[in-house]
Amino acid sequence: MAPEEDSGSASSSNTKRRATQSISPPAIKRRAQSSISKTAVNNFFKPTSQKPKERTSWSERAPNNDTPATLLVGRYVPAGVDEADQQKRTKIAAFDLDSTLITTVSGNKFAKGSNDWKWWNPTVPTKLKQMYAEDNYRIIILSNQAGLKLHRDPKTKGPKNLGKDGVENFKQKCNAILAQLDIPTSVYAATSQDIYRKPRTGMWKELCEDYDIEASNIDMENSMFVGDAGGRTAQLIQNGSKAAAVAKDFSCSDRNFAHNVGVTYKTPEEFFLGEEPREFLRDLDVVAQHPFADDHDVIFEKKNDKDVVLFCGPPGAGKSTFFWKYLKPLGYERVNQDTLKTRPKCFKAAADHLGEGDSVAIDNTNPDVDGRAEWIDFAKKHKVPIRCVWFKTPLELCQHNNVVRALNKTMNPEAREVLPSIAFNGFKSRFKEPKTKEGFQEVFEVEFKFRGTREEYAIWGRYWT
Repeated sequence: MAPEEDSGSASSSNTKRRATQSISPPAIKRRAQSSISKTAVNNFFKPTSQKPKERTSWSERAPNNDTPATLLVGRYVPAGVDEADQQKRTKIAAFDLDSTLITTVSGNKFAKGSNDWKWWNPTVPTKLKQMYAEDNYRIIILSNQAGLKLHRDPKTKGPKNLGKDGVENFKQKCNAILAQLDIPTSVYAATSQDIYRKPRTGMWKELCEDYDIEASNIDMENSMFVGDAGGRTAQLIQNGSKAAAVAKDFSCSDRNFAHNVGVTYKTPEEFFLGEEPREFLRDLDVVAQHPFADDHDVIFEKKNDKDVVLFCGPPGAGKSTFFWKYLKPLGYERVNQDTLKTRPKCFKAAADHLGEGDSVAIDNTNPDVDGRAEWIDFAKKHKVPIRCVWFKTPLELCQHNNVVRALNKTMNPEAREVLPSIAFNGFKSRFKEPKTKEGFQEVFEVEFKFRGTREEYAIWGRYWT
C-alpha cells in the first residue's frame, strides 16, 4: 500500500490538481467472509463457567525422573459418562492413527494443519463405536509421532517456542477425532526414540496403568493391535485387465509391536475392509535367526606372553561383551575410546598397560586400514605381536543391540545412549575387511551369538527397532 500524502505539504505548494473522474463503474464492495463461526465468537465472549467443556484432558509422561517428557497422552471422556462407575474392560483394541484410522484430506503424507484429516474409511468410526458399545472393548490409539517436540532441546538454535505449533495442531486434530467418536478412549503419542516408541511396549504399559488393568487380567486372545506398518512386500494386484502396483510398507513396527505385547495383529485393510493378508517380510527376525544357545562355541586363546588385540566391528556388534567374557579372564586390559574420549589417550593408556607387563585389547570399531595401521605401528614400536578380532555382526543386528543396550539398565553397565543411524552408516562407508597382510599375526573371526542369561535373552529377543 502506498503511503498517504501529507495534506499540509500539498496545500503549501499552492498547486491545484485536477480531479480525475473514473469512467468505470464503482467497484462492488464484497462483504468479508470470516472463517470463525458465530458459535466460536459467542463462546469467546462467554464467561469461563458457561463455555462448553473440552472433553479431552492432556498430560505428558517421561520414561524416568531424569529425562524430560516424551509421551503425550490425551484422555477423552464423553459428557455424562463417569468412568469410575464402568466395569473394567479386559479386551483391548488398540489402533495406530495415521493411515489406519485417518488420512489427510490434502493427499500429502503429512497433514498441513489440524483440519487436514478425514477418516481412513467411512466405516472406521462406526466400527469403533460398535466395538465399544456392543463388544465391550477398550478402544485405544497408540501412535509414533517423532515430528512432535514436547520440550525444546537447549542445544537447538531458534525460538524458544519452536515446535509448539505442531503439538497444538496435533492436540486440536485429536480433539476433533475423539469428539466424533464420542466414546471413552485415550490417545498416546510417542515423540522420541525411547521406550515408548513402537515396537517397544512402553505405551502399552502406560495404558494398562492408566486404566488399572493388570497384565495378567487382559484378555490377550481377543485383544488386538491394528496398524499399517506390517512389513508387507510390494506387489502387483490384478483388477480385471489392469494391474495396480502396491508399494511395500515403510516398516514392520506395528506387526512387531503386537508380537512384543502378545496380541493379534491386523492391517487396516484386513480389519476394516476384510481383505486377505498380504505377504510380509521382517528386516530382522531376531528369534528365528538367533535362537538362545547355552553353548556359545567361542574359543579364544592367549598365544603370546604379551600382545595387543585389536577389535574391528560396528557399534553394537558385541565387542565389549566379548572382552569381559573371554579376554578379561585371560588377563587383558581394556582400552576404549568411548571411555577415554580421545585417540591419543588410548595410545597412552595402552602403552602404560604394556609397560606394566599386561596385554591390551583395543575395544574400538577400527573400520579402516589407515586407522588399524596406527595400532600396528604402535605394536611394532613396543615390540609385541598384534592380533585382530573381527566381529562379523550384520548392521541391522547391531542397531537392534544398540537399542536393547541403551533402554535396559541391567544390560547397560556403561550407561550408553541410543546411537543415531549415522554411527552405523559411517562405519559401513569406511569399513575394509581386515587382512593378515596388514601386519596382524592373525585375524580371528567372530560370528554373532547372543551371549547372556536366559532372562536377558527374553528381553533381547523382542523387536526393538
